Amino acid sequence: MTDIAVLDRPAALPPETATATAPVIVAPLTAILIEIALAVGGFGIGTGEFAIMGLLPDVARTYDVSVPVAGQVITAYALGVVFGAPIIAVLAAKLPRRTLLLGLMGLFALGNILSAFAPDFWTFTALRFITGLPHGAYFGVAALVAASMVPPHKRARAVGRVMLGLTIATLVGTPIATFFGQLLSWRAAFLLVGCIAALTVALIAIYLQRDEVAEGASIRRELGAFTRVQVWLTLGVASVGFGGMFSVFSYIASTTTEVAHMPASMIAVVLALFGIGMNVGNVVGSRMADYSLKGTIGTMLAFNVVIMTVFALTASNPVMLCICVFLIGCGFAACPAVQTRLMDVAADAQTLAAASNHSAFNIANALGAWLGGMVILAGFGYEATGYVGAVLSLAGLAIFSVSVVLENRSASRG
Repeated sequence: MTDIAVLDRPAALPPETATATAPVIVAPLTAILIEIALAVGGFGIGTGEFAIMGLLPDVARTYDVSVPVAGQVITAYALGVVFGAPIIAVLAAKLPRRTLLLGLMGLFALGNILSAFAPDFWTFTALRFITGLPHGAYFGVAALVAASMVPPHKRARAVGRVMLGLTIATLVGTPIATFFGQLLSWRAAFLLVGCIAALTVALIAIYLQRDEVAEGASIRRELGAFTRVQVWLTLGVASVGFGGMFSVFSYIASTTTEVAHMPASMIAVVLALFGIGMNVGNVVGSRMADYSLKGTIGTMLAFNVVIMTVFALTASNPVMLCICVFLIGCGFAACPAVQTRLMDVAADAQTLAAASNHSAFNIANALGAWLGGMVILAGFGYEATGYVGAVLSLAGLAIFSVSVVLENRSASRG
């Protein structure tokens, strides 16, 4: 194993990244192995988060509850992510990042394995909440570790490679887990996710060497992230601006069959197109972000406004539906950029800010699905979720514009 240096060593960075995690010297092969280890964890988390959506009827039958009631386990997991990310980041302020990652993924593994053996519905729901707790903190810390091993102009690509585990999960991991869950039992799907998490623990233990706690690290310093306006504005961009993607994705199955009048067998194809779009967006977006961080966020939000509107206008056409779903998935391109910007604006409270990004995305998930459901219940049809997405993306663009204006004013005064 090749030793890596302390992850918070100060270094001179370009103006836009002056507060980012400083780069450390890591052998190329070691860096690749660490990124793979972190991405495997992302793959496990993504598989566990999304596979349940295809297994809800099986869960409902097992516990003799209705499917809507069974859907509460998804809400419980999301709440675990929202609350767990900031709380864990603050309480673990004085823990080395390697230790924290091992603990987080260990808890995720245990939660999924115990979920597979839950004797009743409410125990299962409670375990899903507990399993969601490490989700956001893991991705946040993993992103910081990845960014710390590369030069400043390559940070977003490093973050994107870690996030690749999550996007690949939507395309490969979720279908596989769903298949085995339906073939054997939904419990087998959670056992599989638990094994992936356990593998991640082993890989991190092998390839990521022990690091030292950053000088001055404390709960108070981490909480300082929430005293910075730019942190709140960036989290606002994530929680509002990307709700549009979820407003469409949450109801895409019904849109496919009831609006585009495609056979139910095509739902899997449409979902696959969304997953492919996420992977393309992640790879391309991370490269764009290294070229222009703020430009990527603004461009992708504007792109989402247009694509969501086109989706709403053309959803009845099967070809256009498929094209738009792919492009909406590509909107994930902004995720590495938002994660990297949080590292910049958080200054010395990066763990809390980076972890909270995933709380924000889960808020976006809940907000988008709720507003999409509201317009459908109001009688506007499933295609109207595209208009909801366009409005949310526009609102996110407005928040981001305020962020940039304030940042420029602050820079001019300085």
